[in-house]
Amino acid sequence: MKQLKKGSKKLLNAWAFYDWANSVYTLTIASSIFPIFYSALFLKNTTDVKTVLAFGFEFKSTALITFVTAFTFLVVAFISPILSGIADYVGNKKIFLKFFCYTGSIGCIGLYWFDVTPTKVHLSLLFYFMGLIGYWGSLVFYNSYLPDIAFPDQQDDVSAKGFSLGYLGSVLLLVFNLLMVLFPEWFGFDISISNVLLENGSEADIAEALKKAKDGASFEAMKIAFITVGVWWALFSQYTFYYLPKGVSKGHKVTKAVVFNGLKELLQVWGKLKQNLRLKRYLYAFFVFSMAVQTIMLVAVYFGEEEIKWGGESEKTMGLIVSILVIQVVAILGAFLTSKASSKFGNIKTLIFVNFIWMGLCFYAYFMKSPIQFYIAASLVGLVMGGVQSLARSTYSKFLPDTELSTSYFSFYDVAEKIGIVIGMVIFAFIDQVTGSMRNGILFLFVFFLAGIILLFRVPKQEV
Repeated sequence: MKQLKKGSKKLLNAWAFYDWANSVYTLTIASSIFPIFYSALFLKNTTDVKTVLAFGFEFKSTALITFVTAFTFLVVAFISPILSGIADYVGNKKIFLKFFCYTGSIGCIGLYWFDVTPTKVHLSLLFYFMGLIGYWGSLVFYNSYLPDIAFPDQQDDVSAKGFSLGYLGSVLLLVFNLLMVLFPEWFGFDISISNVLLENGSEADIAEALKKAKDGASFEAMKIAFITVGVWWALFSQYTFYYLPKGVSKGHKVTKAVVFNGLKELLQVWGKLKQNLRLKRYLYAFFVFSMAVQTIMLVAVYFGEEEIKWGGESEKTMGLIVSILVIQVVAILGAFLTSKASSKFGNIKTLIFVNFIWMGLCFYAYFMKSPIQFYIAASLVGLVMGGVQSLARSTYSKFLPDTELSTSYFSFYDVAEKIGIVIGMVIFAFIDQVTGSMRNGILFLFVFFLAGIILLFRVPKQEV
């Protein structure tokens, strides 16, 4: 196939479509059905505190998943510069994008067997790890394509388009999966009970048996949902893989000498950053506010599941589902509005305003207890979630110098983001584990948004 020209509509659409393919992971696995499924595994626990035995320690359930998430980001932060350096050296970043895509896809499918019993918890966490590292590892290479396929005046719009496609595609699959979970009988799941009970049982016993049968079918439907995510991700990414270029082929072979080439290039990038004051200061700000944004996004549903008074399990499930859908739908509008605001007021001013909203949300979340309050928070999170991600990525891309090391520059961006997430998640999990409340962790994130705003004010308007 003839390589498409930089800036061509078909190439930009193909790049943006990977968001459609992979965003189902963030919505179904990271944000909605998996947290609900994970909580359901502990329903037999009659105590207020849900615990898991893993790695020789007893963890609070939410703290364990947060620690594992933080560890995964630490691994991504370590390996991404090595792999991106190899990609730059051999001139084929697409092969790494495919590798992480398929690793994540297999991890999602493997979640079908997820269990927290002592004999299965470690394998289960491995599948969770694979899905997470597949998603975030692929983004290193996906994001690095942006300056390669789009001109500077196209990057804000195509970045926002990618996020919008991601929200739309993920909502479509989520709606299908939620229908499967809420109405399993529509999809052929067995919710029948024994004829003996139907003939001889009381109305209360029959109702209870029917409820248990439907709960069991819904639980099985959640596991099937994980498979649909893995298949969707691998299938729809083929369109992106078909049109994206491999990179500039250099005819080099990978040897032991080049394995750590990425770390050397990372040091090169750091050296160049010292000479680019605007880009360096922006990265400092991004490191700090992204730490808080990503932590909130990764723990939001666990927070809602544990800290909000829903009234019952069915009300909780439905409430979390509604909240997640609100976030996704509003996020499409948020990404569009942020893109327009940045074109009128500038990227940095828009990011400062968005961070003020996030800062206020931390205070609000600490005090909220009712479902209505959670819905309001979900709406505000949706409005600023897509906007801050899209604009942060395109701002960095626009600040980059004209260079062939685009993968390494984005690897530096990615490493900064991942190390920030590790710090944010570890702090949050530590506070959750020690105090027994996720509210205290959310409130503490206020500090990061405040620091991010201060650092954004220090970014020069023009390149220095």
